[in-house]
Amino acid sequence: MNMNLVQGKVQHQKLILTSEMRQSLRILQMPLFELQQDIDRELAENPLLEVVPEENTPDEPAVSGTNAELNYQELIQNLEMADYDRPSVDNDFTDRNDPLNLVTAKNTLKDYLMAQLFDLKEEGPVIAICKYIIENIDERGYLNGTVEEIAVELKIEVDRVSYALELVQDFQPWGIAARDLKECLKIQLRKKQVREEYICRLVEECLELLADNKMKEIAKKLQISVAEVQQACQIIRTLEPKPARGFDTGNPEHYIIPEAYIRKIGDEFYILMNESFLPKLTINQLYKSIIKKPEDAQTVNFVKDKLNSAVLLIKNIEHRNRTLYRILQKIVELQKEYFNMGEHFLKPMSFGDIAVALNLHESTVSRAVRDKYIGTPFHTVKLKDLFTIGLSTDGTKECISSKLVKAEIRCLIEHEDKSQPLSDQNLCNQLKNVKIEISRRTVAKYREEMGIWSSEKRKVYDFDSESKSNRMFNKSLQMPVDNAANQ
Repeated sequence: MNMNLVQGKVQHQKLILTSEMRQSLRILQMPLFELQQDIDRELAENPLLEVVPEENTPDEPAVSGTNAELNYQELIQNLEMADYDRPSVDNDFTDRNDPLNLVTAKNTLKDYLMAQLFDLKEEGPVIAICKYIIENIDERGYLNGTVEEIAVELKIEVDRVSYALELVQDFQPWGIAARDLKECLKIQLRKKQVREEYICRLVEECLELLADNKMKEIAKKLQISVAEVQQACQIIRTLEPKPARGFDTGNPEHYIIPEAYIRKIGDEFYILMNESFLPKLTINQLYKSIIKKPEDAQTVNFVKDKLNSAVLLIKNIEHRNRTLYRILQKIVELQKEYFNMGEHFLKPMSFGDIAVALNLHESTVSRAVRDKYIGTPFHTVKLKDLFTIGLSTDGTKECISSKLVKAEIRCLIEHEDKSQPLSDQNLCNQLKNVKIEISRRTVAKYREEMGIWSSEKRKVYDFDSESKSNRMFNKSLQMPVDNAANQ
């Protein structure tokens, strides 16, 4: 075996993304709201970048200063030391009188629970434990950790933590501070005064079977009727598995702002870009007089660096808007029937179709439409939802979008007999009646993508039919006894 080391040169060819290219790709895939926040950060950090006032025209660039005799070295030193995130003292009065500061913040779950602590007539140490428990409730409303772990962390007895936990679990929303789903549901059942023992046993022992809608197995295990299981399930479905739902969790909100609006004027569709949301950027003209002073090399280098950064940002924003506009033009051209008559006329369309038509890379199209919305004559839609695969129908070359197939499957399931739900094969057969020929496996795939259960899990048992069958069964048992008595 040859163990000698050999040193040699190997030539590779690969693409390395520069910082400018990374910024261009990042801005391309940003939705408007994120792009606005990014521009605000750049405006705070780059003194050469500024917003064009509305009263200024493009031929009259805004100039933030007129004193050409500024001490630029001192200016650069101050800019490098500046903390752009901290409001100045001069703006303190203005900030206090800002009407937006009068808008109340959303009530968080922790604030809501802390407020209920004031109603407790307990000693200080118990209140402190309750506060610790509230601080350890996650975004779902469940308690992170066990009673034993909290007792070790606080160096107190387990009984004291258990007592404090019972107090917190008595707060609203019901089910708060539970350690798992079963405890959460049982707390809510107790608060709703549901006293049937078999319902509590169903939660404790049969949640997995309930998730699979296996009513008969649950009935056999708990030794109750299927009708009682069905009634218990209806009660359990009224409970909240995530008690924190509806409260502010502290996560940032995501706003939907359309990138553009598609409007029909006469017989033609027009694209109106949402340009009013973003500020128009320009370069502070003071940089010209600064660069003309070559004796201060540090100042000149600083200004040149900020100038390149500002120019690159403006260039990348314009490239983003221009690319998105071209893509929207092609989409409107291919989907005129959709914009004219609605989603049932959406044609199959892929990123590759747009990329080939516009001489772009497919990944560029994907980035450009990511997390972006447009306003249509009907409603605001996610741009990515307009891209769907095509399925051949009735054995011909004509294609329809997968979105329409999913809509047909959903419609069939919504109108099915709940006591005898349609299987995937039955759905497949009924789709053929509307000239949509797809396999049973494809039906199952689309059903799962829409979050719809299988026919077995969708089945709802009929109380009346079961009661009737039970009466017939009981009557058949009584008949021999009655005949013997008559004889």
